[in-house]
Amino acid sequence: MRTAYSVETVRGAEQRLMARLPEGALMQRAAAGLAVTCAQLVGRVYGSRVVLLVGSGDNGGDALYAGARLARRGAGVVAVLLAPERAHAGGLAALVRAGGRTVAPGAAEEVLLRADLVLDGIVGIGGRGGLRPDAARLAGLASDSRGVVVAVDLPSGVDADSGEVRGATVRADVTVTFGAHKPGLLIDPAREYAGAVRLVDIGLGGELPDEAALEALQHADVAALLPVPGAESDKYRRGVVGIAAGSGRYPGAAVLAVAGALRGGAGAVRYVGPASDAVIARFPEVLVSEGGPLKAGRVQAWVVGPGAGDDASAVADVVTADVPVLIDADGLRLVDPEAVRGRRAPTLMTPHAGEAAALLGVPRGEVEGARLESVRELAGRYGATVLLKGSTTLVADSGGGAVRVNSTGTGWLATAGSGDVLSGLAGSLLAAGLSAFDAGSVGAYLHGLAGRLAADGAPVGAHDVAEAVRVAWRDVRG
Repeated sequence: MRTAYSVETVRGAEQRLMARLPEGALMQRAAAGLAVTCAQLVGRVYGSRVVLLVGSGDNGGDALYAGARLARRGAGVVAVLLAPERAHAGGLAALVRAGGRTVAPGAAEEVLLRADLVLDGIVGIGGRGGLRPDAARLAGLASDSRGVVVAVDLPSGVDADSGEVRGATVRADVTVTFGAHKPGLLIDPAREYAGAVRLVDIGLGGELPDEAALEALQHADVAALLPVPGAESDKYRRGVVGIAAGSGRYPGAAVLAVAGALRGGAGAVRYVGPASDAVIARFPEVLVSEGGPLKAGRVQAWVVGPGAGDDASAVADVVTADVPVLIDADGLRLVDPEAVRGRRAPTLMTPHAGEAAALLGVPRGEVEGARLESVRELAGRYGATVLLKGSTTLVADSGGGAVRVNSTGTGWLATAGSGDVLSGLAGSLLAAGLSAFDAGSVGAYLHGLAGRLAADGAPVGAHDVAEAVRVAWRDVRG
């Protein structure tokens, strides 16, 4: 599992480790790893042109020491000092001894335009808000250069803890981060500024707590959580999921949610709603109920809301059930918040940014710019597990703890009906016995992987994603 820790946690771990090491040893470890990555990126170090964008403090020191290592291998290294009087003294001396030179920000344009590699050491993990004008100008010049832009620890201008971007920011091709991932490297909008992220081990592992601020499931984690039927399994042991979805206007939502549930491993699907003819025509194995959810028969979990239109009756009935419930799409608009907060069985809510904004009573842009804060706020406010869909899918539990970020998403999933497939898929995992937190996390992982497998670089529809869920499942299981 990939984990990310808050700035406060990382700094505390660094302080404890530095107390046991010779002075400057931790910075030298970081600089050594940074220099190795830079050397790999430029290929031939001797004769390459490297520009360091150096702010004050330890982040600039990392860049200066790494630059000194590259200069000793024959690179032409120039450091642009934003605040010469506050540049890291040891790092600056090391660079000069190795043959590097310094220039003022006003002379940066010429050297940046000829650079093979630009090292962003302007602001460290403690930076807040966008860059100041002088630094913002350098960030723009770096973007215009032909060189590879490498961020030191994280791109200058992003918020390390939240992933928010509130102004001018360096856009890196590669970010070399030290000791542990920071949440902002895994969450949009900051994630898109980080490029490829490489982690340098500087020995913090033993100093970091067991619980991270953010975690991302990997293949092995998902494989361990997938419910696989045994010899004694029957449809009830595998999980029966109820789907209350669709309407006269949106019958396809019901078909896609059912498809997600069946491809997700449900032992059986009970369907309730006005789209029964369309569902049975596509999936004859589905059990259709003519009554409402309360008369549908035994289920281990419910999915309600996809394509429901304005009919709130099914949503109200499902929320009273004493089994896990997933609420999506129109269900999020129709459900009584007090009924959600009063539930004793697990609840999983799956809004996209627009639906989350409506639930929180804020503009959509506010959710998109502060995804981590928004998903935590929703989970706490509704007493539910919340899966916030988007360019980075986040899953937060109502009890707090680490938020999960999905690493498999793709822009090809931005297609009508894709969310309905995810609802059915996650609902089947709820019915199989996974917690709402695990069902949301595993469902998002498989859904993202299915989108990648179905698309393979070409446009797809939601039905293609549903069919690819089986392939994704097999891929994860190996």
